Amino acid sequence: MNRLLNTTICIISFAPGLFLMPARIHGQTISGDHRPSIEGKVCDEQHHPIAGVKVTLENSKLTVPITAATDSQGHFEFFKMAAGTYTVHASLNEFADASEGPFLFNGHERKSVSLLLQKAASPQSSKSTSADIPFSDETHFTVAGVTDTTSLGAHGSDRVRRNSDALSKDAAHLSAAAINGPDEAAIREHLAKGDNADLRFQLADLEEKSGRSLDAVNDYQRAAQMDPTEPHLFAWGAELLLYRAFDPSIEVFTKGRRLYPESVRMALGLGSATYALGSSDEAMRIFLQACDIDPSDPTPYRFLGKVQVTESTLPPGWTDRLKRSVELYPKNAMTHYFYALALTKTPVGSEALAFAEAQLKIALDLDPHFGDAYLELGILASQKGDLPKAIGYLQNAIVNTPLPDDAHYRLAQVYRRMGEMEKARRETELYKQASEKKQQQVEQERHELQQFVYTLREQKAAAPKPAAEK
Repeated sequence: MNRLLNTTICIISFAPGLFLMPARIHGQTISGDHRPSIEGKVCDEQHHPIAGVKVTLENSKLTVPITAATDSQGHFEFFKMAAGTYTVHASLNEFADASEGPFLFNGHERKSVSLLLQKAASPQSSKSTSADIPFSDETHFTVAGVTDTTSLGAHGSDRVRRNSDALSKDAAHLSAAAINGPDEAAIREHLAKGDNADLRFQLADLEEKSGRSLDAVNDYQRAAQMDPTEPHLFAWGAELLLYRAFDPSIEVFTKGRRLYPESVRMALGLGSATYALGSSDEAMRIFLQACDIDPSDPTPYRFLGKVQVTESTLPPGWTDRLKRSVELYPKNAMTHYFYALALTKTPVGSEALAFAEAQLKIALDLDPHFGDAYLELGILASQKGDLPKAIGYLQNAIVNTPLPDDAHYRLAQVYRRMGEMEKARRETELYKQASEKKQQQVEQERHELQQFVYTLREQKAAAPKPAAEK
């Protein structure tokens, strides 16, 4: 636990130059040795690189761990590894150890990590637990009220904003409600005799269900600060995220991840809040990391699939994670659809597109009413110039989608290419009608959802040490 409290670990940028594309995608081979490799950097609390740090690569199949030392820029690398599950550890005298992983490698990934070493705690503090340590010396935000507004601050186009809204809502709904207990009156009677974190948590749930969101977030905060368990912290961050307080939710989720690095939903909450603020690259890195905390958990793959809908490029490793989800859940139509969508965004040639088409057809075999799968098949057929087949797929997409604005738009394009201008005009009009209805629904949802009004405060500067301690 002491390591948990004194170590902060984060994934650094997925710079395109540091990563290699998968060595084989549906028969396509890229020359060279693409066995797994890990490279990274070790820094101190001020993000200065540290030289001479011992970095150890561990795997259950290794009789002797592999070690390396960081160079003058804090860099290290392990390469040409066998497929398997690995953990990276960094250690240096006077610092608490840092670790990252486990990472699951299927045979071709290249991973980049960053480890931050913090000064080791004094012996007197080594017996403490997370519950003994305050969640924060002081939160750097104050929630002052709520407002009803359509200017909710999500980034980008309307489509991106809709996707961001959906991700935030999905992440917030990962919060588990408190177990049924006393009613509100009984809880308040108990609290009058003495404050209690679990009762505060139950009270916040009741307040949220009754629509008193401001009361709820205050009681979630009180519960988390009294007893910073994973459920208490996540519920607080989720409430802030649901009501559009993105900066405060990032603060809560970030500290929650420090205390509970194995919490999948804490990572998903942080990724969703980060995405809502417009940092899509950073958010996607966090979502990727969430997939590796527990590779068998289906939830992070769903977030990968949804966020890629509005992203034109994907970071390295994205397609591999979605391929893993197909292998884990082959009977789930959505996993095949998300994997196919990722393949269409990967610049690896026609063979990958053919494989994407096959995945979409599997999705339709599993769910014949999957409108989005018909839409993607229509787009692929149009790109190949098979316009009659594209028309059939797009018409099926229209039938199986509630408000098929994209399908009408694509169908209008196909008819225009075929010279059938009257049909193109009609589909364009249907596209406008469906798009307007969809926008009206979004605006209505935004009007119904309140937004927290909050104030951010700068962190207080550390007090100067007495002269005797300098």
